[in-house]
Amino acid sequence: MSKPQQAKPRHLKLGAMVHGVGHGWGEWRHPNAQPNASTSFGFYKQQTELAEAAKFDFVFIADSLHIHAKSSPHYLNRFEPLTILSALAAITTNIGLVATVTVSYTEPYQVARQFASLDHISGGRAGWNVVTSWLSGTADNFSKAEHPPHAVRYRIAKEHVSTVQGLWDSWEDDAFTYDKQSGEFFAPGKLHALNHKGDFFSVKGPLNIARSRQGQPVIFQAGTSEDGRNFAAQNSDAIFVHVDSLEEGLAYSQDLKRRAKGFGRDPHSLSILPGIRPIVGRDQAEVESRYQQAVELVTVEDAIVALGRPFNDHDFSQYPLDEPFPELGDLGSNSQKGGSDRIKQLARDEGLTLREVALRFSRPKRDFVGTPEQVADAIQTWFETGASDGFIINSVLPDGLQYFTELVVPVLQQRGLFRTEYSGHTLRDNLGLDVPANRYSVAAQVEEKQEALA
Repeated sequence: MSKPQQAKPRHLKLGAMVHGVGHGWGEWRHPNAQPNASTSFGFYKQQTELAEAAKFDFVFIADSLHIHAKSSPHYLNRFEPLTILSALAAITTNIGLVATVTVSYTEPYQVARQFASLDHISGGRAGWNVVTSWLSGTADNFSKAEHPPHAVRYRIAKEHVSTVQGLWDSWEDDAFTYDKQSGEFFAPGKLHALNHKGDFFSVKGPLNIARSRQGQPVIFQAGTSEDGRNFAAQNSDAIFVHVDSLEEGLAYSQDLKRRAKGFGRDPHSLSILPGIRPIVGRDQAEVESRYQQAVELVTVEDAIVALGRPFNDHDFSQYPLDEPFPELGDLGSNSQKGGSDRIKQLARDEGLTLREVALRFSRPKRDFVGTPEQVADAIQTWFETGASDGFIINSVLPDGLQYFTELVVPVLQQRGLFRTEYSGHTLRDNLGLDVPANRYSVAAQVEEKQEALA
């Protein structure tokens, strides 16, 4: 009788969002901020080297394809993700490289080829953050008559990702024989055309690049709506999420892992990674000083603009600031549905004014603000209760990542929560994920077994 399989021990996972001049509208005004950080290779190099020295699992480059005059400074002028990550691949060794690329405005063959290339350049460290794009103005930049509805975008996503993964399996792992004597460059029977024809894409294949050492790039996603949660639970290896409390994080984690199990997946293989904005100080006085610096960078005018983002850049300046949050009906349901629904629900539940809601979502929260030990305590609590499997670290202040890596990471390491050395070289190694078998190799093995039994 075989022994029951034991679950792998959990280890905290950490990613760093490298976000140039900052996530919000005011971070670039900090005296020590580099106003051109979003297009400074030196800045991205310095941040990535900090994260790799601290043994982070990955760095993450977010993206969007539509701007307007009131977009945040980072969104107005920044690198395209795969370009900057390819450059960073050449100066790093172990850290994962994760990029956001939309499924609504790309072709599967293009995406499969770009990520496979990054995966080879980096030695198997690429990850794809799958998004559907919620800003309707994106359609104007891609010759589209209209932006796809929310439900349709997730249908597109399902077919797009499936097609990309099929293309990544075009070549079996041992297809290239490089036999100079016989002149055989590859084994013809180990090259496979996909021949996909679906509702949104028609892709023959095969892809013109082999599988990498990690088999396929890792799939990331951020799903909060019903469609988003189901898509993430079925397709993702790791999930980014924004939650407001430990209780909300725990409920989200339990829900996504329950859904993953329902799709026939091992729920323990799924990493839930909330985004947090830690502010760390060496003592309480420095903590408070640094927190106030962050608060002072957020004006109510900027907060009102920021609030409009998940509502397809809705103009909230038309409403009275100090009256109850306006009734918006279905506004936001075809843009960032999960985020906009969460904002409306919070405003109703707590009876907040527009000013209170805007500042609530723009100013840094206190959850991960404190001394190194206090921030480590909060991280440990979330991790050990199962509210998260790790975190995406967003820097509020220009030296935020440096403070976190130099002060908090050593505490996490001393507690045995976080690695002191990388255990492998690929992103799958970092995250404890298995290399996916090539579908055609598996099919051939099954056929061989059936023939042997016949």
